[in-house]
Amino acid sequence: MTAAQRRQRLWDRQLDTYPSARARAGFLLVIVVTTIVLYYEAYVGGSVGPAILAHYQISFHFYLTVIVVSNVLGALASLLAARVDRWGRANLVVWGLLVASAATCFGVPSATNGYEFGVFASVVGFVEGMVLVATPALVRDFSPQVRRGAAMGLWTMGPVVGSLVVTEVASNTLGHLHAWQDQYHIAGATGLVLFVVAFVALRELSPGLRDQLMVSARERALVEARARGLDLAESVRNPWRQMLRLDILLPSIGISTFLLIYYAAVGFFVIYFNSVFGFTEARSNGLGNWFWAADATAVVVVGLVSDRVGVRKPFILAGTVLGITMTSIFATRATDPLTTYATFVVIISVLSFARGAAYSPWMTAFSETLEARNPALVGTGLALWGWILRGIAALSFLVAPFVVTAVSPIANYGPTLQAIQAAYPGQVRTIAEVGPTILARLRTTPPAPGALTEAVAKVRAAEHVSAPEAVARLVALKHVPERDLAYLRSHAPTVLAARKAAPGQWQTWWWACVAGQVVFLPTIFLLRGRWRPSSARRDAAAREAQVDEALAELGLHGSGAAPGPGAAPA
Repeated sequence: MTAAQRRQRLWDRQLDTYPSARARAGFLLVIVVTTIVLYYEAYVGGSVGPAILAHYQISFHFYLTVIVVSNVLGALASLLAARVDRWGRANLVVWGLLVASAATCFGVPSATNGYEFGVFASVVGFVEGMVLVATPALVRDFSPQVRRGAAMGLWTMGPVVGSLVVTEVASNTLGHLHAWQDQYHIAGATGLVLFVVAFVALRELSPGLRDQLMVSARERALVEARARGLDLAESVRNPWRQMLRLDILLPSIGISTFLLIYYAAVGFFVIYFNSVFGFTEARSNGLGNWFWAADATAVVVVGLVSDRVGVRKPFILAGTVLGITMTSIFATRATDPLTTYATFVVIISVLSFARGAAYSPWMTAFSETLEARNPALVGTGLALWGWILRGIAALSFLVAPFVVTAVSPIANYGPTLQAIQAAYPGQVRTIAEVGPTILARLRTTPPAPGALTEAVAKVRAAEHVSAPEAVARLVALKHVPERDLAYLRSHAPTVLAARKAAPGQWQTWWWACVAGQVVFLPTIFLLRGRWRPSSARRDAAAREAQVDEALAELGLHGSGAAPGPGAAPA
């Protein structure tokens, strides 16, 4: 092979013959690992959210605005990625991986202010929006329907395992790598290494092959034969008119509201557990490990089982009902400060398993619904889904700061107040209870008449301590430097009030997540596919008979051109 041919092969990634089971498994592996790393890069900020807020001195509202902009750009990118039905998928994934990895490794860590941080984070969000469309389209292309559940389960592991990698790396390195930027360096460098692998190895089916419905690997020869006579231009004419259908639109909206708890886990869990329950960033990320590990297990196991029994909808329904139950229990814990770390491990693990058990077969059923409309426009249908998904995610992040208003003061002033509290125990609450006016009267020489008596009464009432203990706390204020004292006077009352309000506000948000799952329930019935395995088996038998007849007409029956059913990759 000449140098020119090698260069052409690296750019022109199309396969004109349907690949073997081993080759398809290799391509699926590259796609899944690429998806994992891209989501790792997109979600790494969630592991160090409090540190980012403190470093740039930005509000929680500003931080969420960055996430909103990133998701809006991702939604736009999803619409643009509808062109993958005409342009192909593989190059979009490969070059998108390079851009996202460079922005993660070099861009975000070098940002000097919150606005620059937002720009680089938005670049990653834009790329992720395109990949959200291109990678499941590739998975669909390389997986016949009889093995689609397992393949989509593996793809669904992308965002899940990406999130798990975020929390696993953070929980094991934050104690050693103190700069939050190091988390971005690790994620970006990983992506750059994978880019080299994907650049060399990733391929895609030619339009003639991918634009057909393929139920089992037995149809390989039939698909290749038909591809030679397929009218590609006609099959993708008026793509939006073909795909703007209720059985595509409503399930896309439903799954987007179902995933509200997922968006919250990605963006808020560390902040939530840190600000409400006082868990460190490392311990909060440890809870994330349990959440994402349970999810990863569910998407693969349920995907395999749904392939085995031939149905998807019963698993979607059962997972949703269990998810509603566990999210409701999770919501009730927000206002119980005595909830233990171990209790949260159990609750979020079952919750996450339920979510994964519903989402993996949903992706499979949705791809089959798109194929039923037009297998040549699967990318367009996925672009519509990605646009709706990112739009609702952006809306949720836009609304969140108006529901959970307590996060900004806790995130902005809490770390400094905690440092002062550690140096001068008890002074944060003492300052808040005494109040700036009384404190100023106490600090005069001599103290203003009645100030000490009034201050002692307030501390005793708030802290339930004896008069001597109250006096001792007030006397200790003399040892606090004026600079720290000014910070306490300015921010301690606000932070303590926010900590008091935060549990109830977060609980409201968790109930909104429950409502999103309830909205999702009726949309399950719009998807294609059977409820009963016996009906699915009858459909499979009828399809096999049609394939045998078509192969015989083409003179291919028994020629050995098509592998048996067992050759399809898991």
